[in-house]
Amino acid sequence: ARHYNLVLEIHQGELPVLESVPQVSQLYGIPKVEESPSPGHFLEEGEQIKFGDTELQVIFTPGHSPASISLWNKKEDYLIAGDVLFYGSIGRTDLPGGDMQTLLSSIREKLFPLGDSCVVYSGHGPKTSIGFEKGSNPFLN
Repeated sequence: ARHYNLVLEIHQGELPVLESVPQVSQLYGIPKVEESPSPGHFLEEGEQIKFGDTELQVIFTPGHSPASISLWNKKEDYLIAGDVLFYGSIGRTDLPGGDMQTLLSSIREKLFPLGDSCVVYSGHGPKTSIGFEKGSNPFLN
């Protein structure tokens, strides 16, 4: 965010995670991590993020982390899911603040209603769709 002069925007529930990065990173052998910039804005469920002709709706999808969010473009029928949902898998829940049942509920209650045709772009890996994951994801069946 600093390098590009951008304002950091997160859900307020992620603040403890953000603040713990310098300490937790040492557990993973990362010697020194620069302190994260303070958030300039806290995102809320249902909030619209607009840039150019693009509009994304914030969907609160905790489970991978305490306050994970996904971003839905209703007009173009796609979701940016971060580490909540992947092609054939779901996000990790073994890190601090993760919770398997919360993650599964987030996916079933918040993402499945977006419709089978909704394309899902995850934090890594190939794209998928809500319909494909409903029918074949082993964590969700």
